[in-house]
Amino acid sequence: MHALSLAHSFVSRHPLWQWLFGEQHAHPAILANNAAFRNLNQNRPIEDYDFVVLDTELTGFSVGEDAILSIGAVRIKGMRLNPADSFFAMVDPGRSLPKASTLVHRITPQAVQGRPRLQEVLPALVEYCNGSLIVGHHVGLDMRFLNHACKRHLGGTLATPCLDTLKLAQVYEAEQWENYYDRYQTGVSFQLGDLAVRYGLPLFDRHDALQDAMQTAYLFLFLVRSLRQGGIATLKDLYLSGRSWRFYF
Repeated sequence: MHALSLAHSFVSRHPLWQWLFGEQHAHPAILANNAAFRNLNQNRPIEDYDFVVLDTELTGFSVGEDAILSIGAVRIKGMRLNPADSFFAMVDPGRSLPKASTLVHRITPQAVQGRPRLQEVLPALVEYCNGSLIVGHHVGLDMRFLNHACKRHLGGTLATPCLDTLKLAQVYEAEQWENYYDRYQTGVSFQLGDLAVRYGLPLFDRHDALQDAMQTAYLFLFLVRSLRQGGIATLKDLYLSGRSWRFYF
């Protein structure tokens, strides 16, 4: 058994698991989601897994000081994207918005006024993600904010493996260098929009949570299909290709 599977199987039965994820008092949505990953089989074909591609818009990058303003997510089933199967929520952070953040994502104080608070949105988001692997571009930032909020408002964190399209893009570019050295470019930008242009993908508005989630979903599909030509067939293969699978507590 793969080392990650052994570790995951052990902690899911260990009392420490209950302490980390708040099994005793967590919201039912957290419990249901985490139960889905206690015995995750990594050896099935990639098409067998569901993925939720998500993005957040933030007031800044400090988990302790900044807040989530919007969350967007789309689902991939059978390696197919259904744009109609999506999640989007604007959030009232209950605090003033820094002008610098408004200049980036164009979310004004008026846009979030009267919107639900984050604790009202989180249960529906967790239910939407239930049992699906999470994908994001620089996904660690999104998950640190979400799990900080889940622990505070829902009594536990998401024990969901996450895949980072930024890391997968780095793997793909390295593969291009190894197999087709004349295609390698040292000045590659790994910004989401720049990668979409580089790979000829459909373009969406930047700094909009749902639009960025859609952009990331197209990037994920492109990268997985491209990497599969190099022999990647299972979830385990995808993980080993770039060590891009992580948990964010």
